[in-house]
Amino acid sequence: MIVSLLALAGFVALTIGTGFFVAIEFALTGLERSQIDHAAATRKDATSVAIKKAHSNLSFELSGAQLGITLTTLATGYLAEPVLATYIDPLLEFVGLSDEAARPIALILAMLIATFLSMVYGELVPKNMAITDPMRAARITVRPVIWFNRIFTPFIRMLNAMANTLVRKMGIEPADELASARSPQELGALVRNSAKHGSMEQAKAVMLDKSLKFGEATAEDVMTPRSTIEALDIDDTVADLLKLALDTGHSRFPVIDGDLDNTVGVVHVKDAFPVAKSERTTTRVATLARPIPVVPDTLDGDAVLNAVRSAGSQVVLVADEYGGTSGIVTIEDVVEEILGPVYDEHDDAETDRDFIASGASWDCSGLVRIDELPDKTGCYVPEGPYETLGGLIMSQLGRIPCVGDTVLLPQTEHDFMDEFESGVRGRWIARVTVMDHRRIDRAYLTPITNEEAEDYSC
Repeated sequence: MIVSLLALAGFVALTIGTGFFVAIEFALTGLERSQIDHAAATRKDATSVAIKKAHSNLSFELSGAQLGITLTTLATGYLAEPVLATYIDPLLEFVGLSDEAARPIALILAMLIATFLSMVYGELVPKNMAITDPMRAARITVRPVIWFNRIFTPFIRMLNAMANTLVRKMGIEPADELASARSPQELGALVRNSAKHGSMEQAKAVMLDKSLKFGEATAEDVMTPRSTIEALDIDDTVADLLKLALDTGHSRFPVIDGDLDNTVGVVHVKDAFPVAKSERTTTRVATLARPIPVVPDTLDGDAVLNAVRSAGSQVVLVADEYGGTSGIVTIEDVVEEILGPVYDEHDDAETDRDFIASGASWDCSGLVRIDELPDKTGCYVPEGPYETLGGLIMSQLGRIPCVGDTVLLPQTEHDFMDEFESGVRGRWIARVTVMDHRRIDRAYLTPITNEEAEDYSC
């Protein structure tokens, strides 16, 4: 009887030991380096230092944890199965089984019960606790596990060396600690997940997500397109500069020699103030223009930001692969790419908005990029030889549109959850509402059902 009780006590102790090794394994892999450094800097105790050391030598510590789990699990089975069988065997004989049949059945049942108890209380419970609060789990378990690893250091190193040799033969270099750096895509996923679960404000999450994606954008994505640029000719005067500034509300203008492909510089409305009022009708803006940097339209967003910031005029010219001017990038373009539209006292915030909701429909600027449509409207369209909504509509029509033209937008494959979250199903039609010469200025997007789309296409 005493032997049985001691064996049961040993089973409980070994199960707890298994739980320690499982908990430290999940705690060390679940902790971020920043969390560990912060805890070590604020607490300044031996446990925090031990966690930091274990995390820096992760491969060795996890190998020790795996060894500990294996040893305690084997010992648990060795102790528990025969003891439990001695309790189960009389019960089986009581229900009418013979001694020869009861003994093997009792051993099988004892093995199943021991395995179940060891798995639940020795592995699953500590695993869930470590995942929920890895720092607390690490503080509870790290010191006993470190002592175990010290005792079995030679054996652990031998196992690690054998495993590393095999891994290297597979073309993979083993690492002693987890990589703490994250790619912009991983950080973006973390931000979106945090916002989804309410641990981060929606507005802050959107701004962070756009900031992380900004480096993937190009100068072509950020720029103000050529067709919307207001410019001054080299023969225009300071008086013309002041008039254009009053008419448009802009402060900076390219100075061109014929067209934007021959841009000689940029002039700011403040450059007019030092010019005497009597000389403003005779002083040419070409004499005030400052050089304007030129960047290729494929330049990434971060490089574009640096170019705009370093430009004295805070304006850069964007050139296409043929040397022509595609557009310009101002500091306001860069800010709006991250923060969204920014309006001042000269802007008509309502009419200048890119997206204006109207029930389930949207009044959109023809210059909005097609990659902005899903997030704003729920309208998904395939990529093609176009960048903007206006370009998409022209591509579908096959000609320069007229006001009132209506087209059925093409479909694209997208995730069911995207459609579910946006609340929009089916197809979309686009109706041209405003033209600016040959460019679509505004278009009206309306969702329709798949059945309506079939009738429409007929």
